[in-house]
Amino acid sequence: MKALFLVEDGFEDLHFFCPYYRLQEEGIRVTVASPATHPLTGSHGYKVEPDMPIQELNPAEYDLLIVPGGSSPEKLRQREQAVDVTRTFMEEGRFIAMIGHAAQLLISAGAIDGRSLTCAPGIRDDVRSAGGVYRDDGVVVDGTLISSRHSEDLPRFCQQIIASLGARA
Repeated sequence: MKALFLVEDGFEDLHFFCPYYRLQEEGIRVTVASPATHPLTGSHGYKVEPDMPIQELNPAEYDLLIVPGGSSPEKLRQREQAVDVTRTFMEEGRFIAMIGHAAQLLISAGAIDGRSLTCAPGIRDDVRSAGGVYRDDGVVVDGTLISSRHSEDLPRFCQQIIASLGARA
């Protein structure tokens, strides 16, 4: 099983590192992709080196897409390659796990109309305007879409990702 993280500078450090290491504990191969080729800096100063540029990845090789929150999703949504990868995952029914502001990328991909999800409270109106059904819960699962609000929800978010992948395996 393989997981793909899409990140840009300004990612929320906990939203990245908690699922990143939790997936590795489960033996899942993890790849970090970004439009940038330099080491990426999280909102709290932690760095991560991308494994590959977005334009070189093949979404068909991955079972799960993870989009951490922070200001990274706002930057990613301005890159058509990131929007295309996200849209591909949604259209092909592959798992997407998003937390915090990550819903911004799905909004740009036109991928949340009629879907139930949660997100950072500051963008809940954006989710509703894009046709999403906002729920103020720690973790919301709608088919292959797993969403979470913020760092306090990370334990349940990671548990749900692992449980969902186990059900599909």
